[in-house]
Amino acid sequence: MADATLSVLIYSSHASTRALVHQALGRRPHPDLPEIEYLDVATAPVVIEHLDRGGVDLVILDGESAPVGGMGLAKQLRDEIDPCPPLLVLTGRPDDAWLATWSRADASVSHPIDPLELGRAVVGLLSDPA
Repeated sequence: MADATLSVLIYSSHASTRALVHQALGRRPHPDLPEIEYLDVATAPVVIEHLDRGGVDLVILDGESAPVGGMGLAKQLRDEIDPCPPLLVLTGRPDDAWLATWSRADASVSHPIDPLELGRAVVGLLSDPA
């Protein structure tokens, strides 16, 4: 597993949000996990293309993206991709966590991004054997 990497797709129409996720997680968010290889995506159709190809270990979706929001995209991915990798939604505020639940995301973290909170959520999703 030393040479293995984990593929994490980050979807946001905002390059600054994608950069914040990179900064918050780094290349290796936990010593028990392999390094992360990031796939930065700005449009929903490209997200679907990557997931259709497979090989993505985790998807982080920005709920504030436009024109396709991350929560609606999460719901679509759950309905259309089998098997669907774990989904984490970045919500606009903590009170929007119920929307992430509605979207059938596995986890949510609110803006502004807290590196510790995002790291815990990502490590939990990547460590889960299910």
